[in-house]
Amino acid sequence: MDNIYRWLEISITCSGELAEALAETMSRYVKNGVAIESLTTFDTADYEFKATGDVKVSVYLENDSSLDLTRQKIEEAVWHFSQIVSIPEPQFREISDEDWMASWKRHYQPVYIGKKFLVLPAWIDAKPDEKRTVIRIDPAMAFGTGTHPSTQLCLLAIEDYLEQGVDVIDLGCGSGILAIAALKHGAEYALAVDTDQNAVDATRTNSSLNNIESNLGIYKGSLDDILHGDYPLTQASFVLANILAPVIIKLFKEGLAKTLKPDGIMVLAGILENQAEQVITAIKTSGLRLLQQYQIDDWVALVVTHD
Repeated sequence: MDNIYRWLEISITCSGELAEALAETMSRYVKNGVAIESLTTFDTADYEFKATGDVKVSVYLENDSSLDLTRQKIEEAVWHFSQIVSIPEPQFREISDEDWMASWKRHYQPVYIGKKFLVLPAWIDAKPDEKRTVIRIDPAMAFGTGTHPSTQLCLLAIEDYLEQGVDVIDLGCGSGILAIAALKHGAEYALAVDTDQNAVDATRTNSSLNNIESNLGIYKGSLDDILHGDYPLTQASFVLANILAPVIIKLFKEGLAKTLKPDGIMVLAGILENQAEQVITAIKTSGLRLLQQYQIDDWVALVVTHD
């Protein structure tokens, strides 16, 4: 191919809470996937990289006959996205004969969450003396990489509330990051369920990266399938639902509270601050009570148990 450059990078820097939605929007027009890069700063006090909260979302288009049309479609999609929420203009970079995946991998840094968790991209090894619980994730899969506040809030709740040896249900598992974290934090078994086959595939990939396949059941399905007894668990001592507030409210009407054992803990996330009261109402209506509310920026997570 006699082209001046081989790849066109289209990237947008945004907050962690917008990154996955933006990645999903851009991924509709590319075949190579979406790169989500957590932007970090170096903390000289702790001698480690820490997330700034900003995330770079990038796609790479091959310089071929379809380039102009694909670029136009992405620009139009991003423009429509920007009418809903403010984001910076896309940045364009021409890349010569270079492996674009290797290029962005060089800049992806570990993310430290709470006092115990460290989310690492799959290709980076932990320090030999690392004391944190390491969760390996393939960040090229835009289903939950540790950058979104809701994911971080759930990890904080796992750190604070999950007891050793319990069983876990992760409903709407995405990348599997929460189920993996729960197992690595001491859970005995986790059931990870999602209605999206891509999310199920991502969870399988990430479970393999973390060597916890034998303790993790991964299924494509829904709350109804769990309650119907189609999977190994119908109830658990620790239930995670990091989805969206309207979906959580709908799930409570469909029996979400039934998945929680009498002395169990449920963590609900994907909730904006102004939606929290509606979710709390659904919690109380279902016979549960609020134990704690976590918050990062406009996002909250609710920890609940039986009344």
